[in-house]
Amino acid sequence: MRTAGKARLAPVYIALVLLAAISVIPFLWMLATSFKHGPDVYTKVPSLLPLDRKTGEWSATLENYEHVLQVGGLGQAFLNSVWVCLILVPGKLLVDALAAYAFARIPFPGRDKLFVVLLAGMMVPTITLLVPRIHVTQALGMFDSGWGLILPNVASVLDIFLLRQFFMSLPGELEEAARIDGAGRMQIFWRIIVPLSKPVLAVVTITSFIFHWNDLVWPLVVLNDPELYTLPLALQQLASSESGRAYYIMAGAALAVIPVIVVLLIFQRRIMQGIAFTGLKS
Repeated sequence: MRTAGKARLAPVYIALVLLAAISVIPFLWMLATSFKHGPDVYTKVPSLLPLDRKTGEWSATLENYEHVLQVGGLGQAFLNSVWVCLILVPGKLLVDALAAYAFARIPFPGRDKLFVVLLAGMMVPTITLLVPRIHVTQALGMFDSGWGLILPNVASVLDIFLLRQFFMSLPGELEEAARIDGAGRMQIFWRIIVPLSKPVLAVVTITSFIFHWNDLVWPLVVLNDPELYTLPLALQQLASSESGRAYYIMAGAALAVIPVIVVLLIFQRRIMQGIAFTGLKS
């Protein structure tokens, strides 16, 4: 019976493998092009390997990466993206978790109505809020600065919603027992809620990192100083410049994509656990 069941699923597995292979080809092409010399990119017969177009021998080079890091300004942009994410993601996680805990566990007047208002705000397209956010950022003196990238993005209604749903699924008896032992709200939050919520906290952390690492729109409108450009913005500027050769663009794209892939591979199991817990508990 098991053998027959596996035989019926064989076409499904083959189809999934083929789809996975097709989805990986663009990534492999990007990596191969990023290591090619300029003349080797434009060949009659496409190749996924960095080969010399005349001799067919291996001819990988790191010159493209050296160029985009030094001349193209992607080195400074990479560091800018790193420090923005290192400050923004933990700060956002803290604010969202505290807000979600308040909505889930602390009874205060108008709590549910305020939460409905927040959820209604998710229906407003983000692009329509762009101009008001710019005016507020200018009024606070944060325009064209690193803080202008961080503070306007320090909270997310979607993350608050996900964390609230998870916090509500935790047994209330744990908090009652902690209160009997003399624990306050913040002690309960840090010593009980946070340790029990690691799966969903990991999901929020990783998705926030990926979003802000790849964010282009907000840095594009709030930054004028090239020294403050993040990696997606610097890559966009490189692609639109006269020196935006295909091999340079692919090298820059690899710099932008590889950290995200590494994070996903390292935390893949934690992501799946968090999605399962968030989706199954109510």
